[in-house]
Amino acid sequence: MTTEEKLAQLYGLWAGASADGAEVAPHQHDMDAPPALADLLPHGLGQLTRPFGTVPVDPALGALSLMRTQERVVAAGRFGVPAMAHDECLAGFAAWGATTYPVPLSWGASFDPELVREMAAAIGRDMRSVGLHQGLAPVLDVVRDARWGRVEETIGEDPYLTGTVATAYVRGLESAGIVATLKHFAGYSASRGGRNLAPVGMGPRELADVVLPPFEMAVRESGVRSVMSAYNDIDGVPCAADERLLTELLRDTWGFEGTVVADYFGIAFLRTLHGVAGDWAQAATAALTAGVDVELPTVKTFGQPLRDAIADGRLPPEAVDRAVRRVLTQKAGLGLLDPEWSARPTALAGAEFEDTERLRGTVTLDSPAHRDIARRLAERAVILLRNDGTLPLGGRTEDGSAGPARIALIGPQAETATAVLGCYSFPVHVGPQHPAVPAGVELPTLREALAAEFPASEIVTVAATGIDGPAPSESGASHGSDGSDGSGGSNASDASDGFTEAVRAARAADVVVVALGDRAGLFGRGTSGEGCDAETLDLPGVQGRLLDAVLDAVRGTGTRVVVTLLAGRPYVLGRAVTEAGAIVQAFFPGQEGTPAVAGVLSGRINPSGRLPVSVPRLPGAQPSTYLAAPLARASEVSNIDPTPAFGFGHGLTYTAFTWSDLTTGDPRPATDGAAELSLTVTNTGGRAGVEVVQLYLHDPVASAVQPAQRLIGYVRLPLESGERARISVTVPADLASFTGRDGRRIVEPGAVELRLAASSTDVRLTAGFTLTGPVRYVDHTRALHATFAVHTSPAPDDAL
Repeated sequence: MTTEEKLAQLYGLWAGASADGAEVAPHQHDMDAPPALADLLPHGLGQLTRPFGTVPVDPALGALSLMRTQERVVAAGRFGVPAMAHDECLAGFAAWGATTYPVPLSWGASFDPELVREMAAAIGRDMRSVGLHQGLAPVLDVVRDARWGRVEETIGEDPYLTGTVATAYVRGLESAGIVATLKHFAGYSASRGGRNLAPVGMGPRELADVVLPPFEMAVRESGVRSVMSAYNDIDGVPCAADERLLTELLRDTWGFEGTVVADYFGIAFLRTLHGVAGDWAQAATAALTAGVDVELPTVKTFGQPLRDAIADGRLPPEAVDRAVRRVLTQKAGLGLLDPEWSARPTALAGAEFEDTERLRGTVTLDSPAHRDIARRLAERAVILLRNDGTLPLGGRTEDGSAGPARIALIGPQAETATAVLGCYSFPVHVGPQHPAVPAGVELPTLREALAAEFPASEIVTVAATGIDGPAPSESGASHGSDGSDGSGGSNASDASDGFTEAVRAARAADVVVVALGDRAGLFGRGTSGEGCDAETLDLPGVQGRLLDAVLDAVRGTGTRVVVTLLAGRPYVLGRAVTEAGAIVQAFFPGQEGTPAVAGVLSGRINPSGRLPVSVPRLPGAQPSTYLAAPLARASEVSNIDPTPAFGFGHGLTYTAFTWSDLTTGDPRPATDGAAELSLTVTNTGGRAGVEVVQLYLHDPVASAVQPAQRLIGYVRLPLESGERARISVTVPADLASFTGRDGRRIVEPGAVELRLAASSTDVRLTAGFTLTGPVRYVDHTRALHATFAVHTSPAPDDAL
């Protein structure tokens, strides 16, 4: 291969991108327009960027367009090497008409990696069927500051939960033949001030013990074939130019053999944003030398600038050969170099192309089977934060109870169809640039879902305010389809005709459902999403004032208040934490989300979600997560109390569980051994339900400061009424390891506590052990998991 042919394999082309409309990638409009495909083809092409995720396109016609583009690529090059085609797939395949699943924060809330794996496999099959090869997911960033706009894209604030759920997602996507992409490697979520694409300053132990473990787990266990470098720098070294991160750690230590792709425009940012490169050639050389193999989304620095760097000796040709070998190896693994390879995707098998319009509508990406997965995941992700007995309300339930006679549905999420979608769902990510195009999937509003769930109830709806705007000047004022107030401003005016109408409706109702939350968007066009960071964790706009107004209106009347949140991050809920009858949290639960919330309200669904992030009590206590060392907790020497209103792992159900009969094995296991313990969990309530048994480790004395506790295992435990389970847990001493003062990971002798808990703030049983023997050094081959063996049986008669 010539130098030009080699370099062509190392960049993509975003042929569908346009300078018109709003950005969908950071600083997109600061970059040059992409070259024409015809200008690149004589040398070949490495990647085709977002053929389905750039503009609305019928899936069959999109597959045909991609097929024809691939035929051009193959025909034009000497070696006939097809391009890899990639798209986004964070909350489902980001294509028009594709199923929109819950966002990753809801995956974490489900504590159900197997269902996430099933979802990802379905997403992958759809992507593969229309000719795609790579998906830019999952996100393994661990939440460090909930003000960060991309919290909705994360799995949560705990590295173990993030690692297990993300690994399951990768296994599902890869099982369908799609290359999964771990992102953003690394530290992106730890930006200062919770700001998007901001510097990261953290110590080596936080990096090693919080940020990196999810990536390490996925590399070791999932079969992942691609990693995306992060935009940020860590202590002054940009990740896209960090050879220690991308080569020494990722490849030489962990053994990763796939490709490293740059986040969109990330190599150019080495010059324009980081200032560590004086020209494009220097930026390209730094990235390629560090270990970035592919420039995305389109050719910028890996074209002529890289040729210039090779020609003047700044870059040895061997560095290019190394990257090309990785790319071609990956293409060979996908079958793209096979003699019998065909550009025709399976979705178009047998199709005739004389009349392309006849293809329209022949490929579905939103099948009943996919919607069923979306429904099950949404139902398992809904979290009941508080309940004083107000819920369930009855309605469309097995016992046939009618539910409340009159429901007041108040708030900006009441009739907003896109209230359930995150910023990387197609209707939100691309849809606003094409307002005349329908969403492509059914998105029932919360009002419609409640009407279906409570058919005998009268439902009165008052929006009262926009998501981030003032109370509307007229009662019943209309809102945009995105839930905004239509003004483009955020004036928290007291002009409250909408509030007056809301108060009137609340006082006349048997039950008030307050519908609050976020509007997903990009780069300031929403209250949650990429580039939509929050100054504080107060509810956006005047939603907090609306909530207080409703609570004031019904005080002493007997009217029950249920707060529902369709949001992308946790928010301070103020008085509702103690005054609302119930609080139901759903993190952008996808197209099946509002029926799931309504089902929890009626009792048709017994909630089983658990918090993947803590819900703050005060708006200004950030950054704070449950992974706090003692000095980061409430104390007498600071007037800021970071204690959450609801802690990580919290979630209630409509049944009751007792935890009992704790037994332990050897109380003095060796530092290379394992602790053993067993317990019994019994469903003592009157209906089937799910308990999530969470295992935390507390290390009271260590040579480096440790969090007060951290999650090291969990099991989701469905039990029928009266059923019990005996759970035996084996905990390798490796799980007590941490990064020592010399930078090496160690297991120290000494006392540890294993806490069996319903949440990080609700410990049910505690077992103490003493690790014995010498300090033990461990590495990337250490054990990562505790093992849970579950044996169920009916409870004895006296258990209920």
